[in-house]
Amino acid sequence: MKFKYVFIVFIIVIALLAVYFLYFNKSNNEEEIEIEKKDMSISEDAKLDLRFAVSNFDSINPLISNNKEILNIDKFIFEPLVTISPDYKIELVLASECSKISDTSYIIKIDNKKKWHNGDYFTANDISFTIDILKQGKSVYSYNVQSILNTEVIDSATIRINLLQPVSFFEYYLTFPILPSQYYLEEDFYNSNKLPLGTGMFKISEINDNNIILLRNDDWWNKENLPKVQKINIKKCNQIGEVYNSFKMKNIDIFTTYNINLENYIGTMGYYKQEIKARKYNYLSINNEDNILKYKEVRQAINYSIDRVNLVSTVFNNNVCISKYPLDFGCFLYNDEILNTEYSLDLARKVLNENGWEYKNGNWQKKEGYTTLKLNFKLTVNSNDIDKVKVAENIKNQLAQLGIKITINKVNETKYYEIIANKNYELLLTGIYNSYSPNVELYFAQGNLENYNNEEVLNLLGEIRNITDEKTLKEKYDRIETIYKDEMPFISLYREKIYVVKSQNLAGELKANNFYSYYGINDWYRF
Repeated sequence: MKFKYVFIVFIIVIALLAVYFLYFNKSNNEEEIEIEKKDMSISEDAKLDLRFAVSNFDSINPLISNNKEILNIDKFIFEPLVTISPDYKIELVLASECSKISDTSYIIKIDNKKKWHNGDYFTANDISFTIDILKQGKSVYSYNVQSILNTEVIDSATIRINLLQPVSFFEYYLTFPILPSQYYLEEDFYNSNKLPLGTGMFKISEINDNNIILLRNDDWWNKENLPKVQKINIKKCNQIGEVYNSFKMKNIDIFTTYNINLENYIGTMGYYKQEIKARKYNYLSINNEDNILKYKEVRQAINYSIDRVNLVSTVFNNNVCISKYPLDFGCFLYNDEILNTEYSLDLARKVLNENGWEYKNGNWQKKEGYTTLKLNFKLTVNSNDIDKVKVAENIKNQLAQLGIKITINKVNETKYYEIIANKNYELLLTGIYNSYSPNVELYFAQGNLENYNNEEVLNLLGEIRNITDEKTLKEKYDRIETIYKDEMPFISLYREKIYVVKSQNLAGELKANNFYSYYGINDWYRF
């Protein structure tokens, strides 16, 4: 009987030891398992590689390439001092601190423990080197450094950047990729045959005639966000049509395009599509110093009379999106609740009537001294821009329903820009690429195209330059937006779209904006 109990105890001890060793072994190999398969919820048949494609490949080097999709993909490989979040906030990457010490001077601190793909440590010299390359003016990122006077490397982890003049939201210009100085020490940067090095989550393994192969950087400094996938294959295509065809054949998983006729090439089924509000912002500029348009009720009436839904449907077949404000591309400082601007001829008539305008003999009229003012305006448009000419016709027809008469002034491109330079117009159709930053000085500061002047807005713009608290910043921006709604110094119309298209076999959340199409790639895999 005693022997029986001893045997049972022996079995229990053996079982406990087995459990202990299994657990110990599991703990020791936890990091390796994390690298091989970060999320254990991934199915056993998951493919731990992704497939992209790029047309008209020029260079994988981000400071040389002019290819938009390559620059998008390059963000996997090369990292900036700061990046931009999906809602356009600044986030630190290679920089551990970015401090404004005066209107024209910034101190950047970095973490020297971060490494290049060859194992060398990242230093402040690499920042100075990259800025010097960009100042040569041969890169799409050269615009980012045009206001930089010089740099001073204080130590291996600290650099000072001095500007030629104050730059609002300068941190948004520090989003260019950094490359290693030592790696190119004895190289002709623009003609080097070396595979470029980054500090990012993927590193370049091979570039051949048909493909670019990226491998996961298992030594990446941001190990908590190490990607699930181990490899990315980027297919080189001669034309964008080849990209579409490869996607239809299920040979690539995701791509980005500006093509509004995309469905003609890839059909309507078997994929997910995210529409992004693009940076190209189109609006109706109003000369606020005009003897009639200086009255805000007239500007308000014009705004109420434009049916943007009709405009984007009739002119663009809904291939552009309605815009209400320069920051409505996804910026965290835009408040959609403020600008509930609506199309309403009744409101247009009401605001005119309340301010002394009468509709007589087919015209809105108002007596000012011995002069009778009438709401008849000339709308200037670039005759070379076919879409804008169509928009002008649409606006003319819509304002006619209220009783405002529009004459379209079609001018050639040279004359158009001459008119803009001299601000010699009444109404003008124009467009601009918004910056990634929430800077609205272009529209409200002194010297703006609309000749608009508002002392409160000017004071708010001055205060914003030195505010870092997000809550206070939002309050100031809400106030500017509220003033815009009331005074309507210019009228937002529409903005273009970008499309990110992914296969149904690609698992993971699709998040994108103008800055980056592939947020969340860390958690993607295909099956």
